[in-house]
Amino acid sequence: MMKIGIIQQKNTVEVADNKARLAEKITVLAQQGAELVVLQELHNSLYFCQEENVTNFDLAEPIPGPSTTFFGELARKLGIVIVTSLFERRAPGLYHNTAVVLEKDGTIAGKYRKMHIPDDPAYYEKFYFTPGDLGFHPIKTSVGILGVLVCWDQWYPEAARLMTLQGAELLIYPTAIGYDPNDTPEEQERQRMAWQTVQRGHAVANGVPVITVNRVGMEDGIPFWGTSFVAGPQGELLYEAPMNQEAVTIIEVDMQRSEQVRRWWPFLRDRRIDEYGDITQRYLD
Repeated sequence: MMKIGIIQQKNTVEVADNKARLAEKITVLAQQGAELVVLQELHNSLYFCQEENVTNFDLAEPIPGPSTTFFGELARKLGIVIVTSLFERRAPGLYHNTAVVLEKDGTIAGKYRKMHIPDDPAYYEKFYFTPGDLGFHPIKTSVGILGVLVCWDQWYPEAARLMTLQGAELLIYPTAIGYDPNDTPEEQERQRMAWQTVQRGHAVANGVPVITVNRVGMEDGIPFWGTSFVAGPQGELLYEAPMNQEAVTIIEVDMQRSEQVRRWWPFLRDRRIDEYGDITQRYLD
């Protein structure tokens, strides 16, 4: 059993405050036995993509940089693996939404640059983020092989599959998603359930657990819906966080179960890879 800690947090405008509160919670989880801790998307700040404002690029930082040093030192001190989500400044005018995995010794085990970039009202991410160029490759760590993706990636079965085909033992999604407050309550609930259902489907289709950590709270008009969750390899819910409260908890995940589930449901065996060439086309007219 692997003990996985998740932190669903309400953020403030103060980066130092957000990081300090995360450090406190990470420390508590490690003291309770967590081996792996997963943080939400862009956890250092408020979700700044609600507007197109060039001054927000000041929030970005290099990798390695201040945050990898900060969380890397925590990982080393506590002897845990941490999945972070940072606004990466790669070069002037070139920025990415980047997940960084920090190993138990504080070093960078690997990073993943968000590949699918949305552009919706109040989610103007194409203004800020260049699409990732590192591909879909899992990150090897001392606790397992982690298929780390980011938020909008979670809607795409291709991303989950490519991670799995390269040996990912977990699919992990740092996330920042919420409602349009103008939608009806019924539409809001449909969206929230669709978001969870598609990711539980990735767990089923690939026979691996899924860990999704969302932010929570109201930020400049967006009510982030929380609902961070962990699903097992048959899509079974092992944990679901509240919609409107912070959550700091440990979930035990049986890392041996995927083997048995894949014996029962050998989806990878039965794939018709000889017939999938058209999947790389935008659309088949």
